Order: sequence, then C-alpha cells, then structure tokens
Amino acid sequence: MHSTGLKIQDSVALVTGANRGLGRALALALRERGARTVYAGERDPGSVTDPGLVPVSLDITDPKAVEAAAEACGEVTLLVNNAGIGRGSGLVTAPSMEAARAEMETNFFGTLAMCRAFAPVLARNGGGAIVNVLSVLSWITLPGAASYSASKAAAWSMTNGVRAELREQGTSVVAVHAAFIDTDMAAHVDAPKISPAEVAAQALDAVEAGEQEVLADGISRAVASSLSQNRQGRAG
Repeated sequence: MHSTGLKIQDSVALVTGANRGLGRALALALRERGARTVYAGERDPGSVTDPGLVPVSLDITDPKAVEAAAEACGEVTLLVNNAGIGRGSGLVTAPSMEAARAEMETNFFGTLAMCRAFAPVLARNGGGAIVNVLSVLSWITLPGAASYSASKAAAWSMTNGVRAELREQGTSVVAVHAAFIDTDMAAHVDAPKISPAEVAAQALDAVEAGEQEVLADGISRAVASSLSQNRQGRAG
C-alpha cells in the first residue's frame, strides 16, 4: 500500500551532504522540478556554490547542529538524508573498530537523528516525506566494506521502523538502494556505474508517486529479487 505522494513543485527540501555527488544531484534536481526552497546541508557550507541552493551548516553527527538545522529550516516538507561515509574497512580484519564506529555514527545514528529532529517539522507542515539514501549493501556484504555494509543494513532496518512510526502523521518514507554510483565514493571501483542524476530522478519520482522503495539499478533489482526468493524458499 502506497501513501499519497508529495509534489516537488513548491516543496521545501533539505538535502544533507549536498555539495557534491548524489547529494548535489538531488539538490539540483529539486530546484529543476520547482521546489520553492532547497536547503543544502553541509559541514562546510562554503562548499555549496550552485546558484539557487541555500547553504546550511550541518554535521549530522552533532546533536546541536541537527537541532539548529531543524529550527532554522522549520518550513521543510521534504527531508533527504544523503550524507554518509565509507571507510573501506573489514570487521575482524580491521586494525580497530574506529571505522565501524564512525560509519555507524554517521550512516545510522546521524540519519536517525535527522529523522527524529525533522519528524515534528514535517508533521506541522502536513506530513511531507523523508528520503533515506541506502545501498545494495543494505542486503549483502562486501568483505572490503563489511563495516559499511553493516551500517547500511542498520539504516535500512531503521528506515522501515521510521516509516511505520510516522505513517499516522502522514509522512512517507522512501528508501533508495543503488550499487555503484558515479561519485567520488566509488571512484576506485571498476564496474558499471549509474549517474547521480539518474538516481536523483528515480528518488524524486518515488516521492511524487508515494512509493516506499527505489531499486535504482540492475544490481539492486537483482539482489532484492534474490532475497525475496530466498525468503520464500525458507518459508516454504
């Protein structure tokens, strides 16, 4: 069952990690589709240079910064949680748990903090929508990025929980999954990549259609299908 979609035209959006890569593509796509205001959240707001975006100083791992953003951007109707980090670390093979803690702090706790801070903002503004940028690694684990995979799996579970909790206030929650996006984070990967603009377009289409999930590329669709089949097999 899908909720009513949110029209991008005249919406007020906040995108985290908006100075480059997918975050920048999302922010620019929002402007192109007629969003009234697009706040570009970034640790260094001076790095947001595209015209038409409103820079906001924001570190999602800093509770005071998150609270300040929610107060400053009180008219937001669409929250896009794009900010994330990947340290390329294993689990037991890593020299310490520093990378795992950092990834969890940003990808899980930081994203959750944003959802918590902006849930009442969205409620006041009619419900709105949240987009959480996840990964195909929400479902599978790469040995060279095992702690990142764990953080995205946690973020996926959290996204499903937030969706259930905010359904009554009319807030739709969209999970975006992709494999390799042509950004700095995947620059070292020698594999087919989807453009940030294409992922952004699919994400915003889902917001307007009231969809709950975006499987942005062939790898994500194949993995999701495989998981479904495996669950059905075990259940049988």
